[in-house]
Amino acid sequence: MPKCDRLVDVGRRQFLRGSTLAAAGAAATAVAPAVPASAARTGADYPSAKLANLKDLKTNEPMDIAYPDADSPGVLIKLGQRVPGGAGPDGDVVAYSVLCPHKGYPLAYDASDKTLNCPGHYSRFDAEMEGQQIWGHANQNLPMFILRIDDSGDIFAEGVDELLYGRTDNLLA
Repeated sequence: MPKCDRLVDVGRRQFLRGSTLAAAGAAATAVAPAVPASAARTGADYPSAKLANLKDLKTNEPMDIAYPDADSPGVLIKLGQRVPGGAGPDGDVVAYSVLCPHKGYPLAYDASDKTLNCPGHYSRFDAEMEGQQIWGHANQNLPMFILRIDDSGDIFAEGVDELLYGRTDNLLA
């Protein structure tokens, strides 16, 4: 049987060439400047919009909002305990789109377990865990609005962490 030493050498060279390119790509990524989450997904900044004031919120009672425009319904909730992604002095204020990412059905908030629920195909999203899907047909987590609260308690939305249902991007035309 003939030996295949040359084929092995060609394979090694290809492997080393690919490794060099991968290392160069990783190095280029490592020195890229940090970009805010809202801009990283779209390449642009979101508008800042005042939603409410902390004094307007009651614990575990959702407030209807719209962001980034009137065609994007959402909900603002003071959960009453610090949560991942929560804003404000207590880290307990969150805001989400209320359009199910699966088919766009309007979601309803269930205060007993702090979830947003879809009546269409029964997807459920955890308001205490950054809108993580916990059940159902949806194929992404619930879009969460990025919040900022100023010294006077005014609550501003400044971005969205997922694609809003029915849009190819979240930017205003």
